[in-house]
Amino acid sequence: MSKEIKTIGVLTSGGDAPGMNAAIRAVVRKAISNGVAVKGIKKGYMGILNEEFIDMDQKSVADIIQKGGTILGTARCLEFKEPDVQKYGAEICRKHGIDAIVVIGGDGSYRGARDLSERGIPCVGIPGTIDNDIACCDYTIGYDTAMNTVMDMVDRIRDTTESHDRCSIVEVMGRNAGYIALWTGVANGAEDILLPEKYDYNEQELINNIVRSRKRGKTHHIIVNAEGIGHSTSMAKRIEAATGIETRATILGHLQRGGSPTCKDRVYASLMGAYAVDLLAKGESNRVVIEDDGKITDLDRQVKFELVPAYYEPYERRSSLYEDSGRIRIPSGCFSLAFGISKKRQQGKIPDVYILGCQCIEHHRQLHPHLR
Repeated sequence: MSKEIKTIGVLTSGGDAPGMNAAIRAVVRKAISNGVAVKGIKKGYMGILNEEFIDMDQKSVADIIQKGGTILGTARCLEFKEPDVQKYGAEICRKHGIDAIVVIGGDGSYRGARDLSERGIPCVGIPGTIDNDIACCDYTIGYDTAMNTVMDMVDRIRDTTESHDRCSIVEVMGRNAGYIALWTGVANGAEDILLPEKYDYNEQELINNIVRSRKRGKTHHIIVNAEGIGHSTSMAKRIEAATGIETRATILGHLQRGGSPTCKDRVYASLMGAYAVDLLAKGESNRVVIEDDGKITDLDRQVKFELVPAYYEPYERRSSLYEDSGRIRIPSGCFSLAFGISKKRQQGKIPDVYILGCQCIEHHRQLHPHLR
C-alpha cells in the first residue's frame, strides 16, 4: 500500500519556459484543495541539495499565471547525476517531510525525477521546455509562446530585409529538434527552413535557391535556421561572398524563452499541474504527464520510444508537391519531425499527410517498414 502523501514539493529544472508559473500555481492550488501541504523548491535539484524550501499557499501563487519565467527559479545541477548525491537528496526530502515531488522541466529533469523515485521519493514529471523535444509527448509547456515570439520577430526582420533587398538568416532555438524552426518557417513564409533532422549541409544548394529566387524577381530571402545546425553568422558571410547579395544573420537567442505565456500554454500548464497532483494522490510514481491528441494523460517514465529521423525537402522539390497536394495539411500531432516518436506514431496511428510538401510518412515507411 502506498504511503499517504501529506506534503508535496514542486520544482522547475533546466531551461525556463513560459507557462511554468501556471503549472506551479495549479500544483499548489490543487494540492491545497486536497488537504495536502506544498513546499516550493528553489532552483531545481540544486535547491534540494542546498535545502532551499519555502512553504507555499494560495496567496503565494496569486497573480503569477500571466508571468513568464519561473518564480521558483531554475538551475542545472550536474552533481545530481551521481548516485551518492541522489541518495543524499532523497534523505534531505525526507528530513523536510516532503513525501513526493512534481518536477517541471525537460528530459534532464525527468532523469532526476526517476532517480528520486527509485530512492523512495515518488515523482511525477510535467513537460516544460520551449523545444517541444520530449519523446512521447505531443506538446510541451512554453512551446506555443516561443513560436509566437519567434513569428513576431521574423515578421519584423522581413520588413527590413525586404526594404534593403537582403537575405536574412534567422536562427531559432530548439536544441537538437527543429520544431520551432519548422512551425515558424511555415507561419512566416520563409523561403528556406534548415532543420537538424534533415539538413545535409549542402550550402551550394541553398545558394542556388537564393539565386533562382532573384532571377524570378524575388528581391529578398528569409532563411529560418534551427539551433541544431547553428553557425548562422559564418553561413551568412559565405552566402554573401558567393551571391553578392547582402546577407545578415540574426540569432534570436533567449528572448524566445521570455514573455507572458499564451492562452494555450496557460491552460495546458494548469491542466497538467492539477493532473500531476492527482497522480501522486493515487500513489503513482515515476510518471510523466503528457498531452496526446488533445487529452491530458500519463506514461511510465521507463517507457522507451524509438527515435525516428524527419525529412525536409529543399524548396524546388517542395514546389511540385505543393501542386500535387493542392494545400499543405499539418494536423496537430502528425509531425514526422519528432525528436522522439510519440505513442500514437509508434502504434501506427498517423494519417498520410504532406508536411512542408514532403511525403515524410511514406519516407518513414520505406526506411522503417516495421512502423507500418
